Amino acid sequence: MLGSTHGTLTTDSRRARAIACGERSGPAVHGRPAQVGDLDVSGRPLHADVPDLDRFFRPRSIAVIGASDAEGRPNTGITRQLADWAERVGARLYPVHPSRPSVFGLPCSPSVADLPEQVDLAVVLVGDPLPVIEELAEAKARFAVVFASGFAETGPEGEAAQRRLAAAVERSGLRLLGPNTNLNAFERFRDDLEGPAIALITQSGHQGRPVFALQQLGIRLSHWAPTGNEADLETADFLSYFAEQPEVGAIACYLEGLKDGRSFLLAADRAARRGVPVVAVKVGRTETGARTAASHTGKLTGADAVVDAALLQYGVIRVDGLDELQDTAALLARARPPRADGVVVYSISGGTGAHVADLATEAGLRLPVLCEAKQAELHQWIPEYLSVANPVDNGGHPVGDRRGRKIIDALLDDPEVGVLVCPITGPFPPLSDRLVRDLVDAAEHTDKLVCVVWGSPVGTEPAYREVLLGSSRVATFRTVGNCLTAVRAYLAHHRFTTGYRSPFDEAPRTPSPSYRKAQALMQPGQQLSEHAAKQLLRAYGIRVPREQLVTSAAAAVRAAGLVGYPVVMKASGARIAHKTELGLVKIGLTSASQVRDAYRELTDIARYEDVSLDGVLVCQMVEQGVETVVGVTHDDLFGPTVTVGLGGVLVEVLRDTAVGVPPFGEERARDMLAGLRGRALLDGVRGRPPADLDALVEVVLRVQRMALELGDRLAELDINPLMVLPQGQGAVALDALAVCGR
Repeated sequence: MLGSTHGTLTTDSRRARAIACGERSGPAVHGRPAQVGDLDVSGRPLHADVPDLDRFFRPRSIAVIGASDAEGRPNTGITRQLADWAERVGARLYPVHPSRPSVFGLPCSPSVADLPEQVDLAVVLVGDPLPVIEELAEAKARFAVVFASGFAETGPEGEAAQRRLAAAVERSGLRLLGPNTNLNAFERFRDDLEGPAIALITQSGHQGRPVFALQQLGIRLSHWAPTGNEADLETADFLSYFAEQPEVGAIACYLEGLKDGRSFLLAADRAARRGVPVVAVKVGRTETGARTAASHTGKLTGADAVVDAALLQYGVIRVDGLDELQDTAALLARARPPRADGVVVYSISGGTGAHVADLATEAGLRLPVLCEAKQAELHQWIPEYLSVANPVDNGGHPVGDRRGRKIIDALLDDPEVGVLVCPITGPFPPLSDRLVRDLVDAAEHTDKLVCVVWGSPVGTEPAYREVLLGSSRVATFRTVGNCLTAVRAYLAHHRFTTGYRSPFDEAPRTPSPSYRKAQALMQPGQQLSEHAAKQLLRAYGIRVPREQLVTSAAAAVRAAGLVGYPVVMKASGARIAHKTELGLVKIGLTSASQVRDAYRELTDIARYEDVSLDGVLVCQMVEQGVETVVGVTHDDLFGPTVTVGLGGVLVEVLRDTAVGVPPFGEERARDMLAGLRGRALLDGVRGRPPADLDALVEVVLRVQRMALELGDRLAELDINPLMVLPQGQGAVALDALAVCGR
């Protein structure tokens, strides 16, 4: 699910939000919309800066460096396409070549310095673009495009060359698209289509072709940004820009990697604030895909679970195939907001209806049972022996006369129905033709979504090519799977953006008192002992057991009396990662003699294993609860990430965890818990009481605050197990591992 439920906050919810927002940190103002220039507690921007790309997409003047009109030369075809594009957008074209007096009849300048005016856009067709970039900087060009390959996609030498190019661009003040890009930005877009458009961003031009071809089906495209290696302009820049364009109804992306995860999230946040849907294919789900993407564009693909979590948090709809990208983006661009989230399946075959209803339910769509009054109304036109509860089976014949339209209107009139899905598995003229016309006409007179799945493999039938594709109101699909994927994304997008509250608006802007306490505990480049790691947790208000660190058997006995029997004893040292495997944990000790023996045994094992100790922990024993894990790691793209899941041995066996990318709020923390496969354990099973979910959410938000404030200084944190006690009793961190960054 992409959306979150926004409801009334409980007292615990308000407390959790206060922790996430840093309300304990003093006079800093949180909760207001972030403005350009606002920084979070780590000094990172909280608002996407939107680049002015108007003169890139509609320049007044264009220079083509390396222009050619010689037959058989690659640059000739490019120059010709650019000349045609310049004419369409009303721009002046200036060819540049040191030895040609003219190109395609246009006067040719021998160098950039000889251009007759400052140009908005320079297209660089030479093999070594670096000297040209420096010349364009002198000429104060606004934008440049570099097609040349051989940069970061080729390995270390290419990466170094790209860094030099990026540095030159940064010094120049111009903005660069590329290198390793193509002509997609200068394609011929149909100007006879109306309605909201799709804006397209791709890191492989060929992969954008299916979306570009949607124009042949009557779906408008407004822009295409082929970002290439993103030495300067990146996906996030175009995403922010497209989200501000009034004609853009949806943004479709093919992503192989991201230049900067934070910038992408800020751009996605801008789109979410404006309610503009973003649909993305993001490769790298597998090791092979990630490796191939890196060789293609030279960017990081990111750990896929983190990528999934990041996209989810900011409402980016991730799909797997280009066909899904086409269909989902087209639906989201053109459909009006839903009036209800109920889906009704309407067919002329009981088998078809049942099959599609099964698939829709499995996809997470809600198929409400139509009320008795509505079923009675439908049975005026549909035989009594056919089911009309949802799915609705009309038996076939009613679609051939006036009954067909009455059935469709009655379904769309139901207040619980927001989407009507009609699968037509194959053409059966004239009934299918009449059905299609009725659906199209009904769609023109309703504000609800009408979806038709035209299942014929031929696709040349007039009912499909002329009637369905000629309608701007019916969403037409060729497969049931793509239809349901798009409908699910459509409903989820509108749930998500209704009342959308940006996590960046609530991100802490000043350090908390906890941060100042934590600073004193950090040891750069070192792993903290369990005792020190728990002190770090205490600094952020995370509860740990009663415990004492001792260095003698006698002190251990005294500590056990103060802590209270039964106790747990554990070796504590900066380099101990797996105490249980080494036999360095003793549980359930109930007497002084057991404590003395345990102390001696633990220190003997430590000497034998050559483990350095700072002492032995004598801890309160906490037994009743659900073992969970909460941790912090650093992702190469998105920075600190927070993980929560089932803990103890289950974390390694089941790997049942969810990831959040800070900043995030309470709703996201609860969504993370809701997505766990073992969530039932937290709700209480086999007579066990439900766990204190509010306390677990509070810990997740406190750990998030720690990750945001400490940043790179906290390389890793692992609270395992975090024992979540029965409802109302809190949560206790029984063990912790912390590694400090350098």
